Amino acid sequence: MCWDWKPKHKNQRVFYFNCLYRGKMSSNSKVRPVADFSENIWRDHFPFISSTDLAQVTMETETLKQKVKDMLMASTADPINNVNFIDLLLLLGVSYHFETDIEQQLERIFYSQQNLVGGNQLDLNFTSILFRVFRQHGFKMSCGVFDKFKGSDGKWKESVIEDVRGLLSLYEAANLRVPGESILEEALAFTKDNLKSLALKSSPHLAKQITKALDQPLNKCPPRIVARNYISFYEEEESRNETLLMFAKLDFNRLQLLHQQEISQIERFWKDYSFSSEISYARERYVEAYTWMNSLYFEPQYTRWRVILSKIVVLVSIIDDTFDAYGIPQELECFIDVLKRWDIAALGELQDYTKVICKAVLDVFEEIHEEASKEGRPYCVPYAKDAFIGLVNNYKAEGKWYHDGYIPTFEEYMSIAMKTTTYDPVTTISFIGMGPVARLEAFEWLQKDPKIMKALNVIGRLMDDIWTHKFEQLREHIPSSVECYMNQHNLSEEAALKDLEKMLEDAWKDMNEELCMRPTAVPRALLLRLLNFARATYFFYKHGDGYTNPEYVKDDIRALFVDPVPL
Repeated sequence: MCWDWKPKHKNQRVFYFNCLYRGKMSSNSKVRPVADFSENIWRDHFPFISSTDLAQVTMETETLKQKVKDMLMASTADPINNVNFIDLLLLLGVSYHFETDIEQQLERIFYSQQNLVGGNQLDLNFTSILFRVFRQHGFKMSCGVFDKFKGSDGKWKESVIEDVRGLLSLYEAANLRVPGESILEEALAFTKDNLKSLALKSSPHLAKQITKALDQPLNKCPPRIVARNYISFYEEEESRNETLLMFAKLDFNRLQLLHQQEISQIERFWKDYSFSSEISYARERYVEAYTWMNSLYFEPQYTRWRVILSKIVVLVSIIDDTFDAYGIPQELECFIDVLKRWDIAALGELQDYTKVICKAVLDVFEEIHEEASKEGRPYCVPYAKDAFIGLVNNYKAEGKWYHDGYIPTFEEYMSIAMKTTTYDPVTTISFIGMGPVARLEAFEWLQKDPKIMKALNVIGRLMDDIWTHKFEQLREHIPSSVECYMNQHNLSEEAALKDLEKMLEDAWKDMNEELCMRPTAVPRALLLRLLNFARATYFFYKHGDGYTNPEYVKDDIRALFVDPVPL
């Protein structure tokens, strides 16, 4: 129990006394550990966009699309140029228009040009780009392609240190490492150290690119953020292709209009249920919720499911705050009981605030059922319901720790807390939104908690805890992974964080490994949803809790959904 634990380090004492305080207070069922959340900074920023505006921009984009496709097909005459052009399409955010062509071209090159790198005198920049592009598409190119850039003494050659663009490309490639690739571990440390100093000596254009990469490497960055950043970089490149650049700009602005439409729908959902007044204790973060789901899939064909998923994340966020920062055991027990019945007639048994939440959950799941039924796939919905109830049950388990004043071991904590990341139900519903590619086997696979799902949940839980644990311990709250690990291993906070950060990197390597193995257990398009979820997590938590405190991410959100790219 909590009161048996003694602080082993000075910086653990605050947590210790908070824990004692919580143990005494938990007997009073009317005490609500309300959090002090900041206001919504996006209210009324997104007026409804007419379909006419969207249609006009779409026509302009389609005019250039065929020209860009012709460029892609022309690049196939030389495999190196082909891969480089594909990389440009990826970075500019327009590769989704040509997915089938790109997949066929890369597959042909990878299996027919086995000595593509060794047989050509490619520099570090081109070698790294080829490596990254193939791995990003699930082709496991050997890390041995980088051996030639090391001397007989095992150190990186002097010529490498002087190649700024090469180092930057190697850094991006090293972020796709898998377990056991020591040369890429060395490359990551080596490039990080050198790029920091080289950024100070480089041109403003290149320095900005280096700074962005060190802050959020491509493999950990949501696709739309990559596109928005790279359009600005590419515009300053002397070798830029003006047609391709204009296509990327128009396409970004076209999607931005669509995404603005979707955000306005989420805002209306929030207002229709009067969440601001009925659930005033919760975070009003519907724009941040949408940003997260936009990272999962941004393409136009997923517009309906992006809206549905955003509603789910809004509701999960409210439920999280209800368990974490407002609800008391008797009310929450009743809420869970009614929710498990999936029966709107049972709402009368609930308190007013839980009644609002439960009604909204039932309504959105009815929407999910309707959409899935239209596609002839209603069998998917029970998997989503099971995952959602599993999440709520795990919130309940955490709540019991809190009210009992219990400090779990790190392993015990992670067994529950990895499941309260919310990723299981949201991933399941995102699979439904993927259409026929997500067959029954995919949902069965997801229920078995595969390695890549475990890696995602580790990333979600540890990044969240590392940045939020101090804020949460200012009020009554269960210990986070940080406190549990410190207590169990008799470590200072600094030492504990170092170990947890290593676990984070190991989880990223596991995720990379699952994505670059062919054949995969389920279609790779589904696995990419998990990678994009991890990328969104990194985006929101790389400097702090950007979901709870959106000041950390507001500039990027504004660039994505408010300010169009200047033409």
